[in-house]
Amino acid sequence: MKKVVHCIRHGQSTFNAQFEAAGGVDPLHFDAVLSPLGEQQVAAAAVALRAIDYELIVTSPLTRALQTTLGLLGDHPSRQRIRVECLHREHLANSCDVGRAPALLAEAFPGLAFSHLDETWWHRDGEADARGIVVEPDSVLTARVAAFRQWLTERPERLIAVVGHGTFFSHLTGRHLQNCEIATLEL
Repeated sequence: MKKVVHCIRHGQSTFNAQFEAAGGVDPLHFDAVLSPLGEQQVAAAAVALRAIDYELIVTSPLTRALQTTLGLLGDHPSRQRIRVECLHREHLANSCDVGRAPALLAEAFPGLAFSHLDETWWHRDGEADARGIVVEPDSVLTARVAAFRQWLTERPERLIAVVGHGTFFSHLTGRHLQNCEIATLEL
């Protein structure tokens, strides 16, 4: 029996909006939040997910993904099945990909569990660049994508929603997703 995974990219973040407007210059929005357009995208996408009975919902601990998850599925019948995991966090290449400590996330999102995450759960090995960001090597991203695919494969659930990020999903699915786009992955 096949396993179906809905890969859902987060709504537009303030970083996405400013990065595009500034012609690709990092606006230094650490752990960026959803933009007003991103909030609208989430509200529109939630309608399509209403009738789907997910057995598991996995979300990245980056704020824009958490906001998207709760906006899409916060009042969904499967809400109690939301699990925060960092293996599918975004490839750390910009300020928006630097996360926050679990205690700060727990304050901001009190209905979700973060205590299983390391204090610094995002990539941190290496030298910081001029922005103060330790960019994650492509080889590390590739290994994480393979490990996440394996993690999904080993899960007992057959219908899973994964809320995450563009670059990570591009490596997982083979195509770039727009904000709030849903790609189906069969394992």
